[in-house]
Amino acid sequence: MPGFIGEEFIKRTCYEYLEESDQLKGIPQPPLELQGDPSRERIYLPPPGDLNIGEIDLRRAIEGRISLRSFRDIPISLEDLSLLLWFTQGVREKYPEATLRNVPSAGARHPLETYLVINSTEGLAPGLYRFLAIEHELEILDLSSRIKNDIYIACLKQAFVRKCAVNFIWVAHIYRSAWRYDERAYRYVFLDAGHTCQNLYLASSLVGCGTCAVAAFHDQSVCDLLGIDGRSLFPVYMASVGKK
Repeated sequence: MPGFIGEEFIKRTCYEYLEESDQLKGIPQPPLELQGDPSRERIYLPPPGDLNIGEIDLRRAIEGRISLRSFRDIPISLEDLSLLLWFTQGVREKYPEATLRNVPSAGARHPLETYLVINSTEGLAPGLYRFLAIEHELEILDLSSRIKNDIYIACLKQAFVRKCAVNFIWVAHIYRSAWRYDERAYRYVFLDAGHTCQNLYLASSLVGCGTCAVAAFHDQSVCDLLGIDGRSLFPVYMASVGKK
């Protein structure tokens, strides 16, 4: 039986194969998030600390977790979206060398960037956005009417992707992690995405929403949609969210 490429990946990212990282070489670290384009319009999200939300028992939330693929045909609120972004990538504290967020990340590198395909959110035009986690704002990237169908096709025409209120797309900025961990960073970004998506599942239950994680997508199609190169920035995970 021929070996899988994945076997070689696991082998070559073991510590004995790693080279000296750029951090150990004294090379300055990359920015803590992708810089926004000052020419693009921004949306100021409601501060999460100002929002009143219900409470849910942790055991009930975990044991009641399911992947929901059928959503009500109603929008989520901007407050709901603000909370979901806060619970998945919200920055609690910022230091010159790192951010502390509401999800764990190897070495507090937090290499994930959150892109959103908005289908139905109060106060937002449908289209493509990026979450600026440090500022807790949205950057408008593309409001073309084709976006909704493009992501549906990129996700192998899974119907719920087009019918949900919003699609979260987590993109790895690989050098933000590789600066410290060299090749092993390629393991860590997928672990980070798993932590983030689980938080989305649990947080969704607080605002009457359901979530379905999506790992089946055409990588190049998603890269083309987001305008990223697929190497320094590449998609690792997605999730669709809508009202139960």
